[in-house]
Amino acid sequence: MKKMRLSQRIALFCLITALALPSLASAQAKGQDTFKAKCAMCHGADGSGATSMGKSMGLKDMGSAAVQGISDADLTAAITNGKGKMPAYKGKLTDAQISDLVSYIRTLKK
Repeated sequence: MKKMRLSQRIALFCLITALALPSLASAQAKGQDTFKAKCAMCHGADGSGATSMGKSMGLKDMGSAAVQGISDADLTAAITNGKGKMPAYKGKLTDAQISDLVSYIRTLKK
């Protein structure tokens, strides 16, 4: 098998990236829609917790280092099973919706 030239590797990488970007953008858009519908009431439209309800419950800013440092698995578990005063979304959201939410929360990084 011949070695792949650098230019061929770059072209292959660009092709793979171009194919992956639309699905990533779609997941983030879906996550944003779900966030607005299910989470913004408490966490605020921008995830800062800047609602009267959010601040009174002591919610952290979703874009903060503390929240962004939580693993995807732990965020998924918190959304799925609930945490503290946050209700569980198991059975209310699909696994794909929860995954999209986690992806969207990552875009809130400060």
